[in-house]
Amino acid sequence: MITTVAICVLLLIVLLICGVALPFCFGAALMFMAFTGGVLMKSMLLWDYTQIISTTLLASPLFILAGTYMGGSGIATKLLDFVDSFVGRIRGGLGVVSVISCAIIGAISGSGFTGVAATGPVIIPRMTQQGYPRGYATALVTVSSVLGLLIPPSGIMILYGWQTGTSILACFMATVGPGVLIALLFCVINMIWTRKFDLNLEAPMPVHDRMKLAGKRGVIALPALLMPVIILGGIYGGVFTPTEAAAVAAIYSIPIGLFVYRTMTLKSFYKMTLDSLGSIGAIMAMIVFCLMLSQTFVTLRVPEKIIEVLTGVTDSRVLMLIILNLFLFVVGMIVNDATGMLLCAPILLPLALELGVDAVQFSAIMGVNLAMGGITPPYASILYLGMRVGNCPFNEILKPALVFLIFGYVPVVFLTTFWAPLSTWLPSVMGLM
Repeated sequence: MITTVAICVLLLIVLLICGVALPFCFGAALMFMAFTGGVLMKSMLLWDYTQIISTTLLASPLFILAGTYMGGSGIATKLLDFVDSFVGRIRGGLGVVSVISCAIIGAISGSGFTGVAATGPVIIPRMTQQGYPRGYATALVTVSSVLGLLIPPSGIMILYGWQTGTSILACFMATVGPGVLIALLFCVINMIWTRKFDLNLEAPMPVHDRMKLAGKRGVIALPALLMPVIILGGIYGGVFTPTEAAAVAAIYSIPIGLFVYRTMTLKSFYKMTLDSLGSIGAIMAMIVFCLMLSQTFVTLRVPEKIIEVLTGVTDSRVLMLIILNLFLFVVGMIVNDATGMLLCAPILLPLALELGVDAVQFSAIMGVNLAMGGITPPYASILYLGMRVGNCPFNEILKPALVFLIFGYVPVVFLTTFWAPLSTWLPSVMGLM
């Protein structure tokens, strides 16, 4: 049986590397297990149906829809202008604006793609005009966009909580610490690195004039600023469930784009909706096959066998946790974050519990690893999107992206793994665990 599972995983990896569409990759792997694994697919289909009718799962496609509408409603641009009024005239300040804006936009939409798509076309040209190298500007926006997977509400945390029966709000809070720390490290790296750039900074503005400008832009950005207050306040105040919050975010973006900022037309609204529905359909098909495949592995007791293999290799808890992180990082390199979460959460959680890692802490460990994989080749879907948005070749974006990963991301991965309070303190204080 181990051989069958190994061949199935190898088949899946080969198909992914060959560029086959994700639903077909998992469908082919599932067919292989149906013919050779001895698992009754009829029972898997019935189990899968009971899972996908969950209202909690509905949050993921709704956040995709909300993210698309946000990109075309002008919300991202107004938020960017508002933040820029505070630090835009400081050396390296525009890079800080980029990090903060991507974190805010990604947090509202629950997606890393939205940060790139919504802020990239605005801030990357602005950074290059100020003297930032295009590769650096594109890399900074791209790596900052994955903060949307960590700053709540996060789409992959919804999937983790739904699959494992863990409190979704606790999972949301678990990634706040790592997400904020990564954002701070990115800002520090940016401030140090920009000392080497010959930037064309605007003349310093008196504090009074700066506050006046911030106030003016704040009034314009008020509808955009209200969005995170309504969504996040609604979730944490118990007014909305994550699913309802996603729906509110999508609906709220429509009149803002059509009637307030007037950057959205009925024609563009129709096109954005069609594009979102296409993406949602592909993602839901992937979820169906991915859930069935992961449940097949669980039925064949693959998690128990993984634990037996690893405990046979070493008794060191530290070494096993490092191996676990490396495995998740590799998974993130070959599939997207949602797929990695759906496939690995039910398989690896028993191992994490065996190692004394709480389910809430493990949600943060999975989140930071899979988010990092999203900007690491060969899959690197967010990185490739950033290259297209920034019109930047791979060789120019690679070095700065790796620097941000090595010095901004990797330390937080280890802290999240070996220092539990970073991810469990906030959920504990809020009484969520």
